[in-house]
Amino acid sequence: MFRRMFVFSEVQTVEVFLAFVFFVAIHSLRQQKRHGLPVWPFLGMLPSLLIGLRVGIYEWIAGLLRRKNGTFTFKGPWRSSLNCVLTSDPRNLEYLLKTNFLNFPKGKYFLNTMHDLLGDGIFNADDEIWRYQRKTASIEFHSPDFRRMTNESLIELVHARLLPVLEDSIKQFSPIDLQDVLLRLTFDNVCMIAFGVDPGCLQLGLPDIPFAQAFEDATEVTVLRFFAPSFIWKTMRYLDMGIERKLKMSIKQVDEFANNVINTRKKELLLITCEKKKKPRSDLLTVFMNLRDDDGKPFTDKFLRDICVNFILAGRDTSSVALSWFFWLLHQNPAVEDQIFKEICQIIAERPTCNDGEFEENVIFRPDEVKKMDYLHAAFSETLRLYPSVPLDHKEVLEDDVFPDGTILKKGTKVIYAIYAMGRTESIWGEDCGEFKPERWLRGGRYTSESAYKFTAFNGGPRLCLGKDFAYYQMKFVAASIIYRYRVKVVEEHVVKPKLALTMYMQYGLKVMLNRRE
Repeated sequence: MFRRMFVFSEVQTVEVFLAFVFFVAIHSLRQQKRHGLPVWPFLGMLPSLLIGLRVGIYEWIAGLLRRKNGTFTFKGPWRSSLNCVLTSDPRNLEYLLKTNFLNFPKGKYFLNTMHDLLGDGIFNADDEIWRYQRKTASIEFHSPDFRRMTNESLIELVHARLLPVLEDSIKQFSPIDLQDVLLRLTFDNVCMIAFGVDPGCLQLGLPDIPFAQAFEDATEVTVLRFFAPSFIWKTMRYLDMGIERKLKMSIKQVDEFANNVINTRKKELLLITCEKKKKPRSDLLTVFMNLRDDDGKPFTDKFLRDICVNFILAGRDTSSVALSWFFWLLHQNPAVEDQIFKEICQIIAERPTCNDGEFEENVIFRPDEVKKMDYLHAAFSETLRLYPSVPLDHKEVLEDDVFPDGTILKKGTKVIYAIYAMGRTESIWGEDCGEFKPERWLRGGRYTSESAYKFTAFNGGPRLCLGKDFAYYQMKFVAASIIYRYRVKVVEEHVVKPKLALTMYMQYGLKVMLNRRE
């Protein structure tokens, strides 16, 4: 009898447990209608986020924001740092990026999460540290010397390095990872014009560059911190284990490269000072080295290291990944490629020395010719609309506030604005928002820009990208030089999808075959 009572009690316990689970599941699913996703006890919306990470986080966020009319409040696990407001509403973006800019800094959470990699550099800083770096960099970016160096370095990199590498792949009749090649080009370029050094990544044979892989690994692991409660990655960092150990090793290689650049530059400047003959080189790093802080002292090597790493991220990753997505989109839209080629040929035909209809193998595009390439410019804007180099960005609410769409923002709330989702929103771009149509940027055949709060690939407001004009010029010069000479075809069945990182790398690169144009 006692045994029968025990079994009966056991069955009751199981039934109660199952009833509790059923109740929790029903309650959580009912929350979906109100919040947009199921809200589980203690876990919040974490299970849905894990599904999103598996299927593709950028598309998942875009779909979520479409269903919630552009703004969504994500509830993370109990006592976690994952609570945030996601938005793709242009009204909200204009408010946080311009109208009430001072109330939406990067914030302590972003600074702490990114600090191991970016330190106090321009992308990770707020207030006076950010303003000082931006003002100094802005003066350099708009100087005649910078424009001259930009053009000279691009000619050197494209004609003496990039084109020979592409020619070699044709001779070998072998596919080439175009994303890797373009990353090498933009890395060499940013180092040449910003730091006055030439790392020589883009060469025949494509030598292994440990720094490049370390930098990519560091950005990938760092962004994963945003998807885990802070105490987890901080504990892993303290114990030096898992991906945090990988991050530490990657950052060590990044630091070694940056410190070598700084020390080399210091020796060159000392030599110039002693000889009193040569004119000091004009580059961003030299400018910061010659400046003094508020106490009249030179900036520390740590500060100079942060300058280097932040501008490598800006100059290397953003343009190269945009170029990669551009060539992938051209492969899918051959009519667009034909139109770009036609535009390039028309511009060359305007040269006084041009023989009508004759192909000029060694043509080098001049700055005024690159500026005339309106359709190519539109094609790059369309690429960045669909595949922005920085798909997500972060702000933090300094004081209680309210978005124009009525969303209440409490002090300390993290705000994620989803740039990738904006390009796929019908209310912003129309029913054809998913199509690649450079024509949407043209008025009477001339390129026409859009509001920075509708097209936010280069940010907006006081943090509008300083290198926007440089990026367009670099991308157009490189693309025109390639398209004029080659047809680029993606290898059949090669998988192309975004990688979860600070910038939108292609996870498996971009394997292509090139054919010379007749």
